[in-house]
Amino acid sequence: MIEVLNFCKEYKSHRKQTFKVEDVSFTVEKGSITGLVGPNGSGKSTVIKAICGFHYPTSGQIKMCGNDDAQPVDITEQSEKAMELCGYVPEITQLPPDMKVIDFLNYAAKCHGLSKEQAQESIEKQVKAFNLSDFLNNKIKILSKGQQQRVSFAQALIHDPANLVLDEPINGLDPSQIIAFRELIKKYSKTKAILVSTHILSEVNNICSKAYIMHQGKIYPVKNLAQIEKEFVDLTTKQAALTQEDK
Repeated sequence: MIEVLNFCKEYKSHRKQTFKVEDVSFTVEKGSITGLVGPNGSGKSTVIKAICGFHYPTSGQIKMCGNDDAQPVDITEQSEKAMELCGYVPEITQLPPDMKVIDFLNYAAKCHGLSKEQAQESIEKQVKAFNLSDFLNNKIKILSKGQQQRVSFAQALIHDPANLVLDEPINGLDPSQIIAFRELIKKYSKTKAILVSTHILSEVNNICSKAYIMHQGKIYPVKNLAQIEKEFVDLTTKQAALTQEDK
């Protein structure tokens, strides 16, 4: 479970412009897929990075449960716990290009504190799940986009986290790869809490059980996933009109 409570973040860009993410609250339940949609610059990445422990909120809380469903951990106070409780697949795969796939997976397992036996068992599981056996000894830099994405998913799951955060997980994939990744995400959602960030509205309708729209640093619940495109257009049009009135 991931719970974001009254999250606020304020910072200045390199052009000294102030950007705010204000009063964001939502919950990602175990056994579900929650979508976070919005245009570039809407605040999605700001929220995601805080969930993954990369930075702190200006105010508010982020809580997470592990596989044992014990008392939630406050990530805003223990950001290092985010790496333990959450698996993260970034929009742009950040993999070491000159490492072999097998070496990278062993490195990821070591970073998460897995024993040699645990690492071997988990790697075998991920290799099978993501069909990595044919290029385990290849350097990452020679892999295709789809193959690199599979490696990125494997590292995110190497420690069997209770929560998954996926940032634009189908970005750059071909149609057959998109279908395959949809099925994988749905499969893992049976036992994990999954948050999917995307700007592709139709993708939310395909895989999510609920969704929220981020726009200009604020969050809005989607009332009807089947009508998400209409809700998005209505919201952005309304906000544009209000902005124009304020000028």
